[in-house]
Amino acid sequence: MNQTRVAVIFGGVSSEHEISRLSAASVIRNLSAEKYELSLIGITKKGEWLLFGGDPEKIPDGSWEQDPANRRCMISPDASRRGITVSDGSFVPIDVIFPVLHGKNGEDGTIQGLFELSRIPYVGCGVLASSVCMDKAVTNLLLEQFGIPQAKFIWCYTDDYLENPESIEREIGQKLGFPVFVKPANAGSSVGISKVKKAEDLRAAMLLAAKEDGKLVIEEGIDGREVECAVLGNSRPVASVPGEILPANEFYDYEAKYYDDNSKLCIPAQLDEATTEKLRTTAVRAFRLLGCSGLSRVDFFVRRSDNAVLLNELNTLPGFTAISMYPKLFGAAGIEYGELLDRLISLALEKHGER
Repeated sequence: MNQTRVAVIFGGVSSEHEISRLSAASVIRNLSAEKYELSLIGITKKGEWLLFGGDPEKIPDGSWEQDPANRRCMISPDASRRGITVSDGSFVPIDVIFPVLHGKNGEDGTIQGLFELSRIPYVGCGVLASSVCMDKAVTNLLLEQFGIPQAKFIWCYTDDYLENPESIEREIGQKLGFPVFVKPANAGSSVGISKVKKAEDLRAAMLLAAKEDGKLVIEEGIDGREVECAVLGNSRPVASVPGEILPANEFYDYEAKYYDDNSKLCIPAQLDEATTEKLRTTAVRAFRLLGCSGLSRVDFFVRRSDNAVLLNELNTLPGFTAISMYPKLFGAAGIEYGELLDRLISLALEKHGER
């Protein structure tokens, strides 16, 4: 059987660099050695691209970077070649790219643009869907236009806030009240996000978020259950059963997502049939409306007061660590981790073949 040549890209210039390494190690462990010939490309925090041929178990702690056999490389943008150009003059042909990259410079459409120039099939959403879903302000505005229920929100440019913080803080108090969540529009994985319970704590949260991005999003606090739904497919996507998060911290922040074993995942979420179907239908509808393909994890609140389903955000390259929700949700449907990766690669090839 001919092996499919897969380039797995990990790391990246992102606040989620370390999580990318954990996800990539899980993906590499679960890609069949019989089906796939792997090339591993690590991107350091400085933006160096290195072809890594050592032990994948060195990826999670970052020690892969010290491998003396590492060679500088790049994905060739030359569509007539389709592969990896290496600094020693060699060339590695590849059939499909699996970017295990989270956050900026990996999940925001930037690297997807390079893949498009190369004409190499790749796992996940395209340029536009990636950039739209990465930007929480744009996502919220589009969801509002499409009539998909969500928390009330306002957004502003960071420099406008820094110029006149009092005016924007006053608008937040008048339109949203407290508590609110303050978020950088483009960061991902709860980086720079704060829950603010009273007005006097707002400025510190705004300044924290301002360190991460040029736009800020402020959303009303929802007293609700945190529920997530995984979506898989291209033009005919399917949604998993919903899963509920019982976070170790006050909300599902970076620490609770990736490091705190006290966070619990309840799969399937204990919800009535109507709410479950509403979650799954809304997840697929948002996935299609925002132009997603391959995969996304769609996050919701189910408001406790009236059981309303409110969409929070879409993640186009969700975590693939051992405790990540996306693979666990499809695992509950009988699609084991390795088979899920097979399907994602097949979807990438299918999408490329439809062009």
